[in-house]
Amino acid sequence: MTTVAIIGAGRNLGEALARRFGKEGYSLALISRSQERLDALAADLQADGFTAQGYSANVRDPESLIAALDQAGQELGHIEVLSYSPLPQKEFLRPLLESTVTDIKAAVEFSVYGPVAAVHQVLQGMRFLKRGTVLFVNGGSAVQPVQHFAGTSIGFAGETAYIEMLAQAMKDEPIYVGQLIIPGAIIPGDEQKDPDVLAEKLWQMHTERDQFRVFATELEQQPY
Repeated sequence: MTTVAIIGAGRNLGEALARRFGKEGYSLALISRSQERLDALAADLQADGFTAQGYSANVRDPESLIAALDQAGQELGHIEVLSYSPLPQKEFLRPLLESTVTDIKAAVEFSVYGPVAAVHQVLQGMRFLKRGTVLFVNGGSAVQPVQHFAGTSIGFAGETAYIEMLAQAMKDEPIYVGQLIIPGAIIPGDEQKDPDVLAEKLWQMHTERDQFRVFATELEQQPY
Protein backbone atom coordinates (compact mmCIF):
# COMPACT_ATOMS: atom_id res chain seq x y z
CA MET A 1 0.00 0.00 0.00
CA THR A 2 1.25 3.47 -0.83
CA THR A 3 1.07 6.47 1.44
CA VAL A 4 0.35 10.17 1.19
CA ALA A 5 2.24 12.25 3.75
CA ILE A 6 0.44 15.48 4.63
CA ILE A 7 2.74 17.98 6.31
CA GLY A 8 0.58 20.53 8.05
CA ALA A 9 -2.33 18.15 8.65
CA GLY A 10 -5.13 19.86 10.54
CA ARG A 11 -8.90 20.16 10.63
CA ASN A 12 -9.14 22.26 7.49
CA LEU A 13 -7.39 21.54 4.20
CA GLY A 14 -5.29 18.77 5.75
CA GLU A 15 -8.32 16.70 6.73
CA ALA A 16 -10.04 17.32 3.39
CA LEU A 17 -6.91 16.23 1.54
CA ALA A 18 -6.56 13.14 3.74
CA ARG A 19 -10.15 12.11 3.02
CA ARG A 20 -9.75 12.70 -0.73
CA PHE A 21 -6.64 10.54 -0.99
CA GLY A 22 -7.94 8.04 1.56
CA LYS A 23 -10.99 7.49 -0.63
CA GLU A 24 -8.59 6.30 -3.33
CA GLY A 25 -6.98 3.74 -1.02
CA TYR A 26 -3.94 5.65 0.19
CA SER A 27 -2.64 5.27 3.71
CA LEU A 28 -2.56 8.63 5.46
CA ALA A 29 0.52 9.91 7.30
CA LEU A 30 -0.53 13.03 9.18
CA ILE A 31 2.28 15.36 10.25
CA SER A 32 2.10 18.50 12.38
CA ARG A 33 3.41 19.78 15.70
CA SER A 34 0.71 18.52 18.08
CA GLN A 35 0.60 14.76 18.64
CA GLU A 36 -2.64 15.16 20.60
CA ARG A 37 -4.42 16.86 17.71
CA LEU A 38 -2.98 14.40 15.23
CA ASP A 39 -4.21 11.47 17.29
CA ALA A 40 -7.72 12.95 17.40
CA LEU A 41 -7.74 13.52 13.64
CA ALA A 42 -6.34 10.06 12.94
CA ALA A 43 -8.98 8.50 15.21
CA ASP A 44 -11.79 10.23 13.28
CA LEU A 45 -10.34 9.08 9.97
CA GLN A 46 -9.88 5.54 11.25
CA ALA A 47 -13.50 5.50 12.45
CA ASP A 48 -14.52 6.26 8.86
CA GLY A 49 -12.52 3.33 7.54
CA PHE A 50 -9.27 5.01 6.53
CA THR A 51 -5.76 3.89 7.42
CA ALA A 52 -4.30 6.91 9.22
CA GLN A 53 -1.56 7.66 11.72
CA GLY A 54 -0.20 10.88 13.20
CA TYR A 55 3.48 11.75 13.50
CA SER A 56 4.47 14.92 15.34
CA ALA A 57 7.21 17.10 13.88
CA ASN A 58 8.11 20.75 13.61
CA VAL A 59 8.93 21.81 10.05
CA ARG A 60 11.47 24.27 11.47
CA ASP A 61 13.32 21.29 12.96
CA PRO A 62 14.54 19.28 9.93
CA GLU A 63 15.64 16.32 12.04
CA SER A 64 12.19 15.89 13.57
CA LEU A 65 10.58 16.16 10.13
CA ILE A 66 12.94 13.59 8.63
CA ALA A 67 12.32 11.24 11.57
CA ALA A 68 8.54 11.55 11.20
CA LEU A 69 8.64 10.80 7.47
CA ASP A 70 10.98 7.88 8.02
CA GLN A 71 8.71 6.37 10.66
CA ALA A 72 5.63 6.91 8.51
CA GLY A 73 7.23 5.17 5.55
CA GLN A 74 8.22 2.20 7.69
CA GLU A 75 4.82 1.83 9.34
CA LEU A 76 2.42 2.73 6.54
CA GLY A 77 4.34 1.97 3.36
CA HIS A 78 6.27 3.89 0.72
CA ILE A 79 5.43 7.58 0.59
CA GLU A 80 4.25 8.07 -2.96
CA VAL A 81 2.70 11.50 -2.45
CA LEU A 82 4.05 14.34 -0.32
CA SER A 83 1.96 17.42 0.43
CA TYR A 84 3.68 20.39 2.07
CA SER A 85 1.03 22.77 3.35
CA PRO A 86 1.64 23.93 6.95
CA LEU A 87 -0.02 27.20 7.98
CA PRO A 88 2.42 30.11 8.35
CA GLN A 89 2.96 31.42 11.85
CA LYS A 90 1.59 34.83 12.83
CA GLU A 91 5.02 36.46 13.02
CA PHE A 92 5.52 35.71 9.30
CA LEU A 93 2.58 38.00 8.52
CA ARG A 94 4.03 41.23 9.91
CA PRO A 95 4.77 44.29 7.77
CA LEU A 96 8.30 44.51 6.46
CA LEU A 97 9.38 47.41 8.66
CA GLU A 98 8.13 45.61 11.78
CA SER A 99 9.79 42.29 10.93
CA THR A 100 13.01 41.41 12.70
CA VAL A 101 15.81 39.24 11.40
CA THR A 102 14.55 36.55 13.77
CA ASP A 103 11.11 36.66 12.10
CA ILE A 104 12.62 36.34 8.62
CA LYS A 105 14.99 33.56 9.69
CA ALA A 106 12.05 31.61 11.10
CA ALA A 107 10.09 32.10 7.87
CA VAL A 108 13.00 30.79 5.80
CA GLU A 109 13.34 27.77 8.09
CA PHE A 110 9.61 27.15 7.68
CA SER A 111 9.34 27.66 3.92
CA VAL A 112 12.76 26.59 2.61
CA TYR A 113 14.58 24.31 5.04
CA GLY A 114 11.39 22.36 5.79
CA PRO A 115 10.53 21.57 2.16
CA VAL A 116 14.13 20.71 1.29
CA ALA A 117 14.37 18.30 4.23
CA ALA A 118 11.01 16.67 3.49
CA VAL A 119 11.61 16.20 -0.23
CA HIS A 120 15.13 14.91 0.28
CA GLN A 121 13.77 12.29 2.68
CA VAL A 122 11.09 10.88 0.34
CA LEU A 123 12.54 11.46 -3.12
CA GLN A 124 14.83 8.43 -3.19
CA GLY A 125 11.86 6.15 -2.48
CA MET A 126 9.80 7.78 -5.22
CA ARG A 127 12.62 7.34 -7.71
CA PHE A 128 12.92 3.70 -6.68
CA LEU A 129 9.17 3.21 -7.21
CA LYS A 130 9.40 5.15 -10.48
CA ARG A 131 6.37 7.18 -9.50
CA GLY A 132 5.59 9.99 -7.13
CA THR A 133 3.99 13.37 -6.56
CA VAL A 134 5.18 16.36 -4.57
CA LEU A 135 2.52 19.01 -3.93
CA PHE A 136 3.08 22.42 -2.38
CA VAL A 137 0.37 24.77 -1.15
CA ASN A 138 1.18 28.48 -0.82
CA GLY A 139 -0.55 31.81 -0.46
CA GLY A 140 -0.51 34.51 -3.11
CA SER A 141 2.65 36.09 -1.69
CA ALA A 142 4.55 33.10 -3.10
CA VAL A 143 4.29 34.68 -6.54
CA GLN A 144 3.45 38.28 -5.65
CA PRO A 145 5.41 39.64 -2.68
CA VAL A 146 3.49 41.95 -0.37
CA GLN A 147 5.32 44.16 2.11
CA HIS A 148 2.47 43.73 4.62
CA PHE A 149 3.37 40.03 4.88
CA ALA A 150 7.14 40.17 4.86
CA GLY A 151 7.97 36.75 6.27
CA THR A 152 5.78 34.75 3.92
CA SER A 153 6.75 36.90 0.95
CA ILE A 154 10.45 36.25 1.53
CA GLY A 155 10.10 32.64 2.69
CA PHE A 156 7.59 31.70 -0.02
CA ALA A 157 9.81 33.29 -2.69
CA GLY A 158 12.59 30.92 -1.68
CA GLU A 159 10.15 28.01 -1.56
CA THR A 160 8.81 28.85 -5.01
CA ALA A 161 12.33 28.98 -6.44
CA TYR A 162 13.02 25.58 -4.89
CA ILE A 163 9.78 24.13 -6.27
CA GLU A 164 10.54 25.40 -9.77
CA MET A 165 14.05 23.95 -9.66
CA LEU A 166 12.69 20.64 -8.35
CA ALA A 167 10.22 20.51 -11.23
CA GLN A 168 13.07 21.16 -13.65
CA ALA A 169 15.16 18.41 -12.06
CA MET A 170 12.26 15.92 -12.28
CA LYS A 171 11.12 16.77 -15.82
CA ASP A 172 12.56 13.56 -17.29
CA GLU A 173 11.42 11.35 -14.42
CA PRO A 174 7.93 10.01 -13.57
CA ILE A 175 7.66 12.30 -10.55
CA TYR A 176 5.23 15.20 -10.69
CA VAL A 177 5.89 18.47 -8.87
CA GLY A 178 3.06 20.98 -8.51
CA GLN A 179 2.21 24.17 -6.64
CA LEU A 180 -1.29 25.27 -5.66
CA ILE A 181 -1.59 29.00 -4.97
CA ILE A 182 -4.47 30.05 -2.70
CA PRO A 183 -4.81 33.86 -2.67
CA GLY A 184 -6.22 34.95 0.68
CA ALA A 185 -7.78 32.60 3.20
CA ILE A 186 -9.27 29.14 2.90
CA ILE A 187 -13.04 29.65 3.29
CA PRO A 188 -15.37 26.77 4.23
CA GLY A 189 -18.45 26.86 2.03
CA ASP A 190 -16.82 28.99 -0.67
CA GLU A 191 -17.24 27.76 -4.24
CA GLN A 192 -13.53 28.08 -4.98
CA LYS A 193 -11.73 28.01 -1.63
CA ASP A 194 -13.64 25.48 0.43
CA PRO A 195 -11.26 22.79 1.80
CA ASP A 196 -13.00 20.01 -0.15
CA VAL A 197 -12.79 22.03 -3.38
CA LEU A 198 -9.09 22.67 -2.82
CA ALA A 199 -8.47 19.01 -1.96
CA GLU A 200 -10.12 18.05 -5.24
CA LYS A 201 -7.85 20.48 -7.10
CA LEU A 202 -4.82 18.85 -5.49
CA TRP A 203 -6.13 15.40 -6.43
CA GLN A 204 -6.59 16.55 -10.02
CA MET A 205 -3.08 17.97 -10.10
CA HIS A 206 -1.78 14.62 -8.85
CA THR A 207 -3.71 12.59 -11.42
CA GLU A 208 -3.63 14.88 -14.47
CA ARG A 209 -0.04 16.09 -13.96
CA ASP A 210 -0.28 18.65 -16.75
CA GLN A 211 0.12 21.95 -14.89
CA PHE A 212 2.98 23.02 -12.69
CA ARG A 213 1.19 25.91 -10.99
CA VAL A 214 -2.55 26.13 -10.34
CA PHE A 215 -4.39 29.11 -8.87
CA ALA A 216 -7.43 28.50 -6.66
CA THR A 217 -8.72 31.97 -7.59
CA GLU A 218 -7.45 34.79 -9.74
CA LEU A 219 -4.59 36.68 -8.18
CA GLU A 220 -5.48 40.34 -7.57
CA GLN A 221 -2.86 42.98 -8.26
CA GLN A 222 -1.59 44.40 -4.97
CA PRO A 223 -1.25 48.18 -4.62
CA TYR A 224 2.15 49.52 -3.61
